[in-house]
Amino acid sequence: MKALALALLLACAGALAQPQEGVKVEKSRLLLLPASTVERSAAQQYAQLMRQAAQKGVLNTDRRQVERLRAIARALIPHSGRFNKDAEKWRWEVNLIQSRTVNAFCMPGGKIAFFSGILDALALTDDEVAAVMGHEIAHALLEHGRARMSEQVLKSVGIAVAATVFNLGQFSTELLAHAANLAVSLPYARRQETDADLVGMELAARAGFDPRAAAEVWRKMARLAERTGRGQPPQFLSTHPSHETRLKEIEANLPRVLPLYEAARRR
Repeated sequence: MKALALALLLACAGALAQPQEGVKVEKSRLLLLPASTVERSAAQQYAQLMRQAAQKGVLNTDRRQVERLRAIARALIPHSGRFNKDAEKWRWEVNLIQSRTVNAFCMPGGKIAFFSGILDALALTDDEVAAVMGHEIAHALLEHGRARMSEQVLKSVGIAVAATVFNLGQFSTELLAHAANLAVSLPYARRQETDADLVGMELAARAGFDPRAAAEVWRKMARLAERTGRGQPPQFLSTHPSHETRLKEIEANLPRVLPLYEAARRR
């Protein structure tokens, strides 16, 4: 019985994603919703956003930049399986929306979008694009979106209803209660952002992009926030750790990924 309880708790809480080399991060704790459900919903939302962008004439209007983004993605994606084996089966997409918005994202299932504002405002090099894209891909690989959706389901319908809907049984309902408490009460959102930084650095390094560029991205972000003087950071930074905290984490983990970068450069 104890073994069964432990197995169920691990299934609900998520396991550590600990590769033998490179960075060490923790996957999301609350993964109630099936991955297929989350990915299907994300694909529908992504398709709708792309249709709206196309109707407005702002989708993939700069072919040079679109191909640049897709080439960087093609270099990063083969390394994603180290953190999520399911990513090897995802139907990846990369698109560029013409907008002054300083943002980028990767939805569950590998649906990537960049806004031209982040490329233009920060004048991103290829290494820096790889850092940003790697960070966004990492959110999908570590299933942060799936965790957030699961959290919202629990908030909306309650634990007992969720257990009934997913045929989880009474024993699992107790585990769900514990998992829901962790998701709602513990301040792990910023930890997710830090983990995404680290996984993004490793993806970039393995693909032959300089992981030190991640630090420069956030320095540029800090300068942009100061330059705009609006008291509100760019959308990309709205829930992220402070620049000082982020840079310390990045620099502390560079020794873990620089050898991977050097090895990739030698190949």
